Amino acid sequence: MTRGRILALLATAELLGMSAWFSASALAPQLSELWHLSESEAGWLTTVVQLGFVVGTAAAAVLNLADIIPSRFYFAGAAVLAGTVNAALLVAPSYPAALVLRFATGVCFAGVYPPAMKMIATWFKDGRGLAIGTIVGALTVGKATPYLVHGLREVGVAPVVVVSSGGAFAAALLVALFYRDGPHAFERRPFSWGLVGIVARSREVRLATGGYLGHMWELYAMWTWLATFLAMSFAARGQAAGGGPSVLAFIAIAAGGVGCVWGGWLADRIGREKLAARAMWVSGACALAVGACFGGPAWLLAAVAIVWGVSVVADSAQFSALVTELAPPHAVGTALTLQTSLGFLLTMASIQLVPHVAGWIGWRWAFAVLAIGPVLGIHYIVRLRRLRGR
Repeated sequence: MTRGRILALLATAELLGMSAWFSASALAPQLSELWHLSESEAGWLTTVVQLGFVVGTAAAAVLNLADIIPSRFYFAGAAVLAGTVNAALLVAPSYPAALVLRFATGVCFAGVYPPAMKMIATWFKDGRGLAIGTIVGALTVGKATPYLVHGLREVGVAPVVVVSSGGAFAAALLVALFYRDGPHAFERRPFSWGLVGIVARSREVRLATGGYLGHMWELYAMWTWLATFLAMSFAARGQAAGGGPSVLAFIAIAAGGVGCVWGGWLADRIGREKLAARAMWVSGACALAVGACFGGPAWLLAAVAIVWGVSVVADSAQFSALVTELAPPHAVGTALTLQTSLGFLLTMASIQLVPHVAGWIGWRWAFAVLAIGPVLGIHYIVRLRRLRGR
């Protein structure tokens, strides 16, 4: 197969495979009504997925799973498990049971997300930023899919869960049948307890991870709470919301797919650090500007939300691409897994913080706290750029 076909294959698999991530978040209104949940409790439907992902990626990093198990089997098996556990939401008898299932789904995603970035890197040396950007763009659209399914007709629980689980099963089938490593495959070594330490001792990897953490502080909290923010804004203006906030949230989040591809193309030309810094300037500004649009004209709010959706994830793939270039070749899978594990651990704090801030000062300025992430991310990525320049 050509590398273009492999890129299309993995992008499709990521879109389908990651569609279960926000399935419970998209259904938060129905589940909150069913189980009488507060906003903070509804937030845990997403936060616990992050927690499961952190546990899964941490275990995978320590055990070197992404570097010792053939990628297509690792991906396919994890995707099947993720779809199965997600489908079990249909029979979840209570909120605690749903949290357990969401946690397990997150654990399974540890074998779907990081390995895909390593897999595509085996096919691309030139143009790696664009290739990984396309993969991250595809999973961005996939994560937004439950909002679209829910918002178009305000459907119930079953269609959202069935569509997202079906996507995970289809992703597993595609990768198991058709994927093979490319000509730039990374060397494989036996299991080593010290692999994580080897990665952690690299100053360049640490700085790239610092930039990634600033980016992640903002990203998932924005994705999780945007639909709620939009609904509150519509209500403040006296507009009937209907499925509008969910559809607009889908458009804004899915627009990030375009941002990832564009960001990857540009990063291969101007440099990954420069692209990341510019994207974080724009996204940080949007985190502040969206509050000024709260309760205002829908077209203005939509415009800012879409620009934010594009910029907030445009740099995401470049942090991963940097790690594939900076980490020792035999530890690339572990380095990617460790980076994502730390990033998703941080998202748990920001996802939970936003509704608390909203409770203190209202939803208008609740997203302003997310601008802290891009500021710190720019600091670390500029230091990395100077170090690599020397």
